Amino acid sequence: MGPGNETQISEFLLLGFTEVPEVQPLLFGLFLSMYLVTFFGNLVIILAIIIDCHLHTPMYFFLSILSLCDIGLSSTTVPKMLVNIQAQSRVITYAGCLTQMYFFLLFGGLDDCLLAVMAYDRFVAICHPLHYTVSMKPQICVLMALGSWTMSVMESCLQSLLVSQLSFCSSVEIPNFFCELRQMVQLACSDTFLNYLVMYLIAGVLAGGPLAGILFSYYKIVSSVFAISLAQGKYKAFSTCASHLSVVSLFYFTTIGVYLSPAASHNTHSGALATVMYTMVTPMLNPFIYNLRNKDIKKALKKCFGRKVCKVSFVLQQLKGQF
Repeated sequence: MGPGNETQISEFLLLGFTEVPEVQPLLFGLFLSMYLVTFFGNLVIILAIIIDCHLHTPMYFFLSILSLCDIGLSSTTVPKMLVNIQAQSRVITYAGCLTQMYFFLLFGGLDDCLLAVMAYDRFVAICHPLHYTVSMKPQICVLMALGSWTMSVMESCLQSLLVSQLSFCSSVEIPNFFCELRQMVQLACSDTFLNYLVMYLIAGVLAGGPLAGILFSYYKIVSSVFAISLAQGKYKAFSTCASHLSVVSLFYFTTIGVYLSPAASHNTHSGALATVMYTMVTPMLNPFIYNLRNKDIKKALKKCFGRKVCKVSFVLQQLKGQF
């Protein structure tokens, strides 16, 4: 489009899932429930890791950051969507849209990097157990976490800055429930060559790099496990990374499935529904995966809640005795 069609906009319209009024209360209840499960499920894991000193290890240190990241990822998009459904409004300000996109890219990139770091942790623990305490000492773990944060912040800042330089036409309808980077770039009237170039380069580095690291780590892990003669030893080695492997599979299969699906390549409501898989379903399921598959987390939760139940029972007995 020519320059004459460009305009300085102040807001975008998030089309969401459907405009049918009868469906809005159902969507509100469904997504509110999913958000609460995601928030409190991940919060419980964080608290269990903080409280139980047996979980003060590199693997659970990274898991607590991953849980915090999942809370942030959901909190970036879902509350605004719930407010819009409740207010029967689809408007988001220009500044709000850029802010939402920034934090979504930040937590999404951090999620990706953390999964790679956790795969490296399992690689060292299984393939080089004698060097584990040296290779994964607290200082190195903190540096890995800071490195993941730094790369994610730089990527989200760069992408947001490039989008802020774009000019938008009068059509500002985003066919999603949040401000997604690619869909915002598609709405621009100005030249977007640099945006797409940076987008694909960063995708190759921050998505392809961690994925390559995860695949290499698990290739080495599988090779080492098959070298173990005892079946019990093989089971123990695999069980230590079963939860992480499940989370990795869920994250990458849903993300790749969304962006390679026909719905994602067209501006449709189906694309918004597909996006729910990796923006809401994956963060919601992660706590269940670690609770169901991880004995240490189960023990920590039982210990934590067991103490609280005992304290409540003791207080009730004391009150009963007084009256």
